[in-house]
Amino acid sequence: MDFSKDLIRGSIVPIVLALLKDRPMYGYEMVKVVNARTGGRLEWKEGTLYPTLHRLQAGGFISARWADAPADEAPGRKRKYYSIARKGRTELARRREEWRQFDLAVNAIMLGGAT
Repeated sequence: MDFSKDLIRGSIVPIVLALLKDRPMYGYEMVKVVNARTGGRLEWKEGTLYPTLHRLQAGGFISARWADAPADEAPGRKRKYYSIARKGRTELARRREEWRQFDLAVNAIMLGGAT
């Protein structure tokens, strides 16, 4: 199923923060993980991700550092690894609760839940 651009746009920040909560990652790695974990239902492209990474970094939610890629993957190449900052962890907790409340509200309407 193809999801609307609005739904995807609204979910990028919490997904990125959730991924980085586990460990530092480089951009293309995040794209591959999202595509794999969702069975391709969220087909991220690098162009979708990088503007968000730049905004999160500018806002102090994540940090970035350059490091050598593993020798067995890309010898001699550098990758930009992103890590979640303390401010990002707080934002992730806020976004998770927001998502939970939003899910409850939408399901109450869409699935005919209690009023």
